[in-house]
Amino acid sequence: MPLRDDISSVLVIGSGPIVIGQACEFDYSGTQACRVLKDEGLRVILVNSNPATIMTDPEFADATYVEPITVDMVEQIIAKERPDALLPTLGGQTALNTAIALSKAGVLDTYGVELIGADIDAIERGENREVFKTIVSSIGAESARSRICHTLDECFAAVEELGYPVVVRPSFTMGGAGSGFAHTADELRQIAGAGLLASPTTEVLLEESILGWKEYELELMRDHNDNVVVICSIENLDPMGVHTGDSITVAPALTLTDREYQRLRDIGIDIIRAVGVDTGGCNIQFAVNPTDGRIIVIELNPRVSRSSALASKATGFPIAKIAARLAVGYSLDEIPNDITAETPASFEPALDYIVVKVPRFAFEKFPNADDRLTTTMKSVGEAMAIGRNFTEALQKALRSMERADAEFSWRGDPVADPHALLAQAATPRDGRLRLVQQALRGGATVAEAHQATGIDPWFLDQIVVLNDIADELRAATVMQPDLVRIAKRNGFSDRQIGEILDLGEDVVRGVRHALGVRPVYKTVDTCAAEFAARTPYHYSSYDEETEVEPGLRPKVLILGSGPNRIGQGIEFDYSCVHASLTLREHGYETVMINCNPETVSTDYDTSDRLYFEPLTLEDVLEVYHAESVSGEVAGVIVQLGGQTPLGLAQSLKDLGLPVVGTSPESIHLAEDRGSFGRVLLRAGLPAPRHGTALSFTEARDIAHEIGYPVLVRPSYVLGGRGMEIVYDDAMLADYLDRATQINPEHPVLIDRFLDDAIEIDVDALYDGTDLYLGGVMEHIEEAGIHSGDSACSLPPITLGHAEIERIRRSTIAIADGVGVRGLLNVQYALAGDVLYVLEANPRASRTVPFVSKATAVPLAKAAARVMMGETIAELRADGTLPATGDGGTLPIGAPIAVKEAVLPFGRFHGVDTVLGPEMRSTGEVMGIDSSFGTAFAKSQSGAYSGGLPTSGRILVSVANRDKRSMIFPIKRLADLGFDIAATEGTAEILRRNGLKVSVLRKHREGPGPDGEPTTVQAINSGDVALIVNTPFVVGTRLDGYEIRTAAVTHSVPCMTTTAGLAAAVQGIEAARDAQVGVRSLQEHAADIARLRAGTA
Repeated sequence: MPLRDDISSVLVIGSGPIVIGQACEFDYSGTQACRVLKDEGLRVILVNSNPATIMTDPEFADATYVEPITVDMVEQIIAKERPDALLPTLGGQTALNTAIALSKAGVLDTYGVELIGADIDAIERGENREVFKTIVSSIGAESARSRICHTLDECFAAVEELGYPVVVRPSFTMGGAGSGFAHTADELRQIAGAGLLASPTTEVLLEESILGWKEYELELMRDHNDNVVVICSIENLDPMGVHTGDSITVAPALTLTDREYQRLRDIGIDIIRAVGVDTGGCNIQFAVNPTDGRIIVIELNPRVSRSSALASKATGFPIAKIAARLAVGYSLDEIPNDITAETPASFEPALDYIVVKVPRFAFEKFPNADDRLTTTMKSVGEAMAIGRNFTEALQKALRSMERADAEFSWRGDPVADPHALLAQAATPRDGRLRLVQQALRGGATVAEAHQATGIDPWFLDQIVVLNDIADELRAATVMQPDLVRIAKRNGFSDRQIGEILDLGEDVVRGVRHALGVRPVYKTVDTCAAEFAARTPYHYSSYDEETEVEPGLRPKVLILGSGPNRIGQGIEFDYSCVHASLTLREHGYETVMINCNPETVSTDYDTSDRLYFEPLTLEDVLEVYHAESVSGEVAGVIVQLGGQTPLGLAQSLKDLGLPVVGTSPESIHLAEDRGSFGRVLLRAGLPAPRHGTALSFTEARDIAHEIGYPVLVRPSYVLGGRGMEIVYDDAMLADYLDRATQINPEHPVLIDRFLDDAIEIDVDALYDGTDLYLGGVMEHIEEAGIHSGDSACSLPPITLGHAEIERIRRSTIAIADGVGVRGLLNVQYALAGDVLYVLEANPRASRTVPFVSKATAVPLAKAAARVMMGETIAELRADGTLPATGDGGTLPIGAPIAVKEAVLPFGRFHGVDTVLGPEMRSTGEVMGIDSSFGTAFAKSQSGAYSGGLPTSGRILVSVANRDKRSMIFPIKRLADLGFDIAATEGTAEILRRNGLKVSVLRKHREGPGPDGEPTTVQAINSGDVALIVNTPFVVGTRLDGYEIRTAAVTHSVPCMTTTAGLAAAVQGIEAARDAQVGVRSLQEHAADIARLRAGTA
């Protein structure tokens, strides 16, 4: 059936902020869907609260609403836009749950909106554990023995029948939130209690344990004509017990017999038909008992899932794009395959290569977190690699992690006690595969390693092969051509070979090139070379024949940002994608190098050519060689992908590559404390007093000279990694011992900490002559909280014209002094009347997408063109930048945008939620409106499940230093009708100021003699709507820790600074006093253009 003629407009719901379990793979799928629907001539309306995504750029939809994804807000958008249909299957669990809620509330019926791409009954059949179990049984397949429970009492009754251990799985959640293995009654109480809270239907499934079984996934797609395709099989290297998002995974599945695979395939097809998914993709997970082959169906996701992005990139089959077309009427046989242009989408992909995905964790950001890998997902990103065999793909994927401890190592002698390593590896943690490799190298047998870890013996055998090759290399002592080629075909990097032979990486590279051992590049074509591929999507292999076609235009290589991590996420991919899109339009052939399967940059049609490769010096040099052989390379862009490509910049330039934009020497100038200090001195710009220390004695002397508190950090960091505020000598000694390895190559930087300063973030563009001030953002929290974790407003709400002009002059001086050509991010602190320069980063920052959307200016596109030699004057002339003015001179009446961070504390139990200089957020939301209060309220609705309360009880417990500044905001909330409860010391101050306050006991005091509740008991019982809690003392476990932990558990908004409290009061007032409306980015942009032109 062709495109439906009864649909002319479609509302697409995005997935909201990046969180663990629902990351930027939904930006990728949503962007694909929006592009396809627009290509089909449909009007596309998008709602998504995440400003960091490509998806929320105005060019990808006709009306783009960066608004909270709540039923009320989406209903307003539906009432205003009147779409014919709603597509909810491309925005993860967030979109699916919102669509169900809209349907149940009668909103879709009221406005005549048809749900497409999904059927409410099909969603219920797939997501409701009990119904799904019945369906599995009806097709002759088997589920784990289980019981549905809605209370803890029911859980304890069920475990009497099932026995320990049991798996706890909440309904309607994502990323395994609230799930886990319970081995004891105490663990069941904890895990099932959390699961009941996490489930929107207060429902958990208790299952018999299948711990240690092998886990597989199938990605399938079905159309309304009942055509079904199996797109990809995926195998988890880790056995059951580790969430699939946290496991190393392999595609296609490698350890299934053909009979087992056909059985999984038959079950999968029967399930997708029985559930009724008929216009899109779904993901089905299986467990297989390795001893007897018994197959258990674990669950089904009736939507595009996290695994869909991996399957799309692994096969070249664009699942989201095809799902969108199915939703508007097409069948699989009517949709052409983009890559071959000859086969239809009903033609199942075939792979002649192996794909390996490795997760990236951020436990270093959460030192007290439980780092054991369980059924609750904890990874923050992932990398994917493609090879002609498993060992090649595995080693490439491990080095894509950009962490030396992630790769296999053959340095030194084998360990003396391999069984001690296997004992460690028995508990799944990040890096356990390296422990297994070292144990096997030390003499452990495959059988012993399998017994300890449950990892399939075939995979362990492959690791033994790698150890054997390393032994052969070491025995040879010199680089023999045949042996080097074998090593390279099994994924060994030049650095690893050098480690084995005690040679430098550059020496190995030189000898390898002299021997003529270089990679060729093969193509991902969906059909194992049965048809010619029309899309250049490449991976390296040490094979015989390259498939890189000659280029006709000057080429620009764009280095992506690698796996997502805290501090380097989707915001950098945003800039890379914009560079690629705009440079393609301006006559360049764009070449993307990246290894992140979740991103838009690794979509096969974002750039002219895509290389799915690790972002290491060796791999980038080989891609550059391949491209330079096939045409002229005009430039290599390293400024847009964050710290990963920046770390390669100087080496690439030294080896003759044409690095464009800000030079590597200038990048170093900005990052080296001494050099940058001289730039500021020449410009007459003040910086906080600081020093560089190479020992504790030096650090202590500098701290005494500057005066405590001081900010300490290692040099060259991203995301504030390792930064802490230190208040005395003991804390300084503890930091140096715990957080950093201090030595001449890695000194520690010590700065005066500016308490109570206003922190300001600036994004600017400089071409060597003119500066375009992209945006001036004022942080809502005081200095000391990492800019990535602080809420901020644009335009600034308390800075006047004079301050902004000071900022402009200072930014010009820095840009000129450093030698910037392209983007520049500067952080300032305004203390008293002094504007201090905190740091400058001559690269894309994580705020570029937010600034672009708030000011309606495509900053990353402009930056890419400046880096290739165009001027700001030329960009103003052609309309890319405003003809006059910039982000520092936004007209009065322009909308106010507020960015709020989204933090992952719910995944890391035991971690304090107090914010500091170390970045911890995984994502962000944006609120945009005509007033600050409304914009802030929207940002809180996007960040917290319930948003800011408009009534109820407020719990206040603040440090002595904050008691004066909290009086007026709390009094205002009392005037608005809130009940005020406080701990004893805070209550006393508030009562003296005429407020009626009830006293709650501190957690450590326990309940009172007559059962008076503690702060934590009040939160747990649901009696608290908002918490104001600032830390009392300095240390690793600050007073109030239990309050903040309970707030996370129950999703209660918790303000940990008085500045945040003041903003919250404005937000609550706005939410109470006026109807919070919705407005698209396109409408905001038109308003700004009219105001600039003076026609408003």
